[in-house]
Amino acid sequence: MNIQWDADRYAQEFAFVPKYGEALLALLDPETARTVLDLGCGGGALTERLRAAGYTVCGMDSDKGQLAAARRAHPDIRFFRGNATDFSLETPVDAVFSNAVLHWIDRERQPDALACVFRALRAGGQFVFEMGGAGCGAQIHAALRQAFERRGLAYRVPFFFPTVGEYAPLLEAAGFRVTFAALFARPTPLAGEQGMADWIRMFVRAPFEALPAAEADEIIREAVEDLRLRLYQNGVWTADYVRLRCKAVKPA
Repeated sequence: MNIQWDADRYAQEFAFVPKYGEALLALLDPETARTVLDLGCGGGALTERLRAAGYTVCGMDSDKGQLAAARRAHPDIRFFRGNATDFSLETPVDAVFSNAVLHWIDRERQPDALACVFRALRAGGQFVFEMGGAGCGAQIHAALRQAFERRGLAYRVPFFFPTVGEYAPLLEAAGFRVTFAALFARPTPLAGEQGMADWIRMFVRAPFEALPAAEADEIIREAVEDLRLRLYQNGVWTADYVRLRCKAVKPA
């Protein structure tokens, strides 16, 4: 997970990411969680929601731009830089909260991330998270794959989108006890006439890294037109999101 984000554009055009993550807050048990780490905090919108709910919270992210934006917007919260697959805390926390982060981590590195979270929690601590789940963006990635293959190019989905059956064993192998897990569709409206093209450019970067800009633009145009009949209605683009939402506990 080594993405350089345009923090201002992310906050303006993709505010749905933290907005939808607010529902995840209900999974935290305030009776047993006072200190919380927001893992992959981005611009700090959900970190602030946690603080407003009464938690003592800090935020961690790997992106300098996002951290700078978070510190500007929320100067009373501590934010620090760290990698989700290789971090440690001086003092364990009661809960780790994470929204829209874990699907950016390759399957092979998931055990590393979960081991870090496990160590960061006190005994009895909670890990509450949401990530992309199996089938997330399936129509979008199928359209991109077809556009790539028409040019003799290979396309690999640059995310890890697991089922409950795939992810629960990873949590258990890390030492967690899974107390809640749900996989659900969450169609997500995108902003503006260029919403789908903007989404692809913001989030689907790795497959385009070796391509000339003109060819990348052509592929995106083709994919968007292919998707228009299915994901564009009444002037609004909708991404075919699927989410995996879980709560796991570190045994006391």
